[in-house]
Amino acid sequence: MKSQYGDTSNIAGACRPGADSGVTTKALWRAASALAMLIATVLALATNEAQAQQRIALANSTHTVTVTVNVGKSEDVHTDQSLVDIAVGNPDVADANPLTDHALSILGKKIGTTRVTVYGEGRKTVGIFDVEVSYDVSRLNVEIARLTGGGVRVSSVNGHILLSGTAQDAVTLDKVVTIARQFVPDVINTVQVMQPQQIMLEVRFIEASRQASRELGFQWNLFGGGTVANIGNQVSASQLPLTNSAVGSAVAAGVLSGAPPFGFLVSQLVGGKNPLNVAVNALEQKGLARSLAEPNLVALSGDTASFLAGGQFYVPVPGALGVVTFAPQSYGVGLSFTPTVLKDGLINLVIKPEVSQIDPNNSVTVSGTTVPALIVRKASTTLELRDGQSFMLGGLLENTSNTTQDQLPWVGDAPVLGALFRSSQYQKNETDLVILVTPHIVRPLSPNVAVHTPLDNTLPANDIDFFLMGQAEVSPALARLAIGALNRPYVGHILDLPKKEAIYVSAN
Repeated sequence: MKSQYGDTSNIAGACRPGADSGVTTKALWRAASALAMLIATVLALATNEAQAQQRIALANSTHTVTVTVNVGKSEDVHTDQSLVDIAVGNPDVADANPLTDHALSILGKKIGTTRVTVYGEGRKTVGIFDVEVSYDVSRLNVEIARLTGGGVRVSSVNGHILLSGTAQDAVTLDKVVTIARQFVPDVINTVQVMQPQQIMLEVRFIEASRQASRELGFQWNLFGGGTVANIGNQVSASQLPLTNSAVGSAVAAGVLSGAPPFGFLVSQLVGGKNPLNVAVNALEQKGLARSLAEPNLVALSGDTASFLAGGQFYVPVPGALGVVTFAPQSYGVGLSFTPTVLKDGLINLVIKPEVSQIDPNNSVTVSGTTVPALIVRKASTTLELRDGQSFMLGGLLENTSNTTQDQLPWVGDAPVLGALFRSSQYQKNETDLVILVTPHIVRPLSPNVAVHTPLDNTLPANDIDFFLMGQAEVSPALARLAIGALNRPYVGHILDLPKKEAIYVSAN
């Protein structure tokens, strides 16, 4: 191809894909990209330099403008009128020095505001402007934008750092505030969290307590003339389990625990003037106690909610001038939790459950007041769950075993026959506690959604329902069927009921 510029066929061929000069084309594209980046950098630097050099118009002494200067940095200000002298209202906040007859440099020294007056020839006021020395938030903006993706904005207002915008979750907001406080101590937080902030915690306390005990005792009694001998339970002669009148009048001596024995055997081995009697008592007990508590708590993200199902007793505490006062001490099933909504619906929970009960066996007496002890089992844990997921906290197991023996010295230590001269007691207590935790993100109901209560499906009975039919409550459907056949005054939960032909109709 020929033109006024000569033969251009080779140039066209060089631009065709697959030509021999493909490598040269790629190199040209790289050079063009580098040149574009260089031009953009130069333009950015020129723009920053132009922004750094502020220009103000000193038209009259009544109109003022505001110049913002970062603390520890200087700003060059150009004026449209010639200046001779400069006066700074508060030299501790900022310092102003002339550069030329149309330019001055302002150095920010301390956070605050001051006023600068510019004078011309003959000390004539040619202009007044305000200087605000604030924090340099450029680096802080970069760090927070990298953390939040640009949702949070940082600005300086009257010597404080202002955080505005939106954050994805409360944890991100906490990190933003923590980073901002590393730059300045005073932070104004107006950031809104986009995630729901109300958490409901479903908790189930399941406790099983088992007791098992066995007791076996032998008692020997000798009655003869003026001699009364007893080997066994420690009772006085008047309360011995066996008298010399008749075996039928024997009274069980009990076991070591003090409970009446379940099995009792009395036998007279030797009769005559000096009867010898033996009493065998035995007791075995088993017990199982189960308790269940299901508290539901609602708390805002970052706040703490607590729950206690139990009671209080008062313990003495020292007061002023030796006066003893009493302070309440709580016990029962308690729980406190602090939820925090994380990113993508993840919920961070700090849970502190506690189960306590009164222990009268270890009570103490202080100033004439008996104070019982407490058996306490508590835990503290941190976990992360999603909405509706459950967590089980177990392993709070308490296992105690007690063994007691009362015996006749030396004889009771015999290998086999010694069992006839001692009373033994074995007791075992086992308590297991399991805690189930399920968090839910709570959202309020819509205004058009009806809220139901447990009493919506029943109505209070009238005299006929209660005395004749034996029903304390009736269903709304049954109440409607009775309209026209029976007079049902004051049926339902609404006070103002419509009346039609002396029959009160329920609005439920």
